[in-house]
Amino acid sequence: MLPVIALVGRPNVGKSTLFNVLTGTRDAIVADVPGLTRDRQYGFGRVGPMPFVVVDTGGLVENPKGIAAQMRAQTERAVAEADRLILLVDGRAGLTPQDDFVARELRKSGKPTTLAVNKAEGLDLDVVAADFHALGLGEPLGISASHGQGCEDLMEQALAGLEPPQETTDPAAEGVRIAIIGRPNVGKSTLVNRLIGEERVIASEQPGTTRDSILVPFERDGRQFQLIDTAGMRRRARVEDVIERASVAKTLQAIDEAHVVILVVDAHDTVSEQDASVLGVALNRGRALIIAINKWDGIAPEQREAIHRQLSLKLDFVPFAPLHFISARHGTGVGELMQSAVRAYEAAMREMATKELTRTLERALTAHQPPLVHGRRIKLRYAHQGGRNPPRIVIHGNQTAFVPDAYTRYLANVFRKTFDLFATPVVVEYRTEQNPYDRTRKARRGARPKAR
Repeated sequence: MLPVIALVGRPNVGKSTLFNVLTGTRDAIVADVPGLTRDRQYGFGRVGPMPFVVVDTGGLVENPKGIAAQMRAQTERAVAEADRLILLVDGRAGLTPQDDFVARELRKSGKPTTLAVNKAEGLDLDVVAADFHALGLGEPLGISASHGQGCEDLMEQALAGLEPPQETTDPAAEGVRIAIIGRPNVGKSTLVNRLIGEERVIASEQPGTTRDSILVPFERDGRQFQLIDTAGMRRRARVEDVIERASVAKTLQAIDEAHVVILVVDAHDTVSEQDASVLGVALNRGRALIIAINKWDGIAPEQREAIHRQLSLKLDFVPFAPLHFISARHGTGVGELMQSAVRAYEAAMREMATKELTRTLERALTAHQPPLVHGRRIKLRYAHQGGRNPPRIVIHGNQTAFVPDAYTRYLANVFRKTFDLFATPVVVEYRTEQNPYDRTRKARRGARPKAR
């Protein structure tokens, strides 16, 4: 499981800025994860020695009222579910009574806490840090979240002593991992029970029956599977039960561990921002995606076309994700759903030969050339595979920094069709080759991945 790191501190010390640096986003695209207030955000950390789940929290203040009280409750839940804590303080403002209050609260948790002094650029850290030693949380570490300075060292310290998640060397040995996600009471547990043929997990009409991510291994048609039944993510206003405090972190961990993610939607309900948001989390992680519209047997024929239109409008950002209309209770369409899951897994783990990838690239270039940049044609020379789950295709050439997003989508669709990359995002990554005749400056040599 990925470790969970919570960013805590008083208001306006730079927690959200640090969150964006750690997740590699301009603004937190998972800020609207269902079931949370806007001040508790989740994302996948990309900075440091290992991957992790990072939680941004609202400002923690003493004797809160109104919204501040809700922010404090959400922060306490984030602290409770985290493995490690980072207390962020403002180096330019100096030590405040609010910082002291937050430090006392974090010491009560008994969890390892790293003290980060933000906005420390251009300051004498020894002078700035002197006051913060009084918080009793060890040696303060100076960073600048807005400039990204010191963040790598911060995560080295915060994650010290934790073992990185183990990569599976033989996926076939443990089976296809499928995460079942969605809002409460859409039928996730009923679907799991239908797939394994027994009442393995509790299924109830009462929303929120599943409180944690439950791993269910089983065999079907001679193939091993591991189903991960996750707790449903509720609307923000309905998150009151303390037992649910870890639901979102567990769901993100389940998405990270999965090969295939199945989003279950209730056909009787509208497709909500929550559905799109959690699907966006899985897309951002590069997982193969399938959408199961459950309870379809109870929908009148004249209503079905309207539901099809709604799905097309609200989930248009994942056009490659197949739709399955099922009844988990009666088993209708469940067999076809599993066939799609197997096909999606095989696509996500597919090996693609460099020779065939380059030939496909050449055919795509012949059919549709990339645009001109300052009168010069972008040249894409060859392609090779850079990873699996999701399939990653690395394209080498010149002026690749100027390839438009629309052309990247075109290439991703060509590769998807040619190699049957069913239900999975395709990451196209560009690398610019160094010009041996350009001695005035180094040509840009980097990666610009795009998941499509």
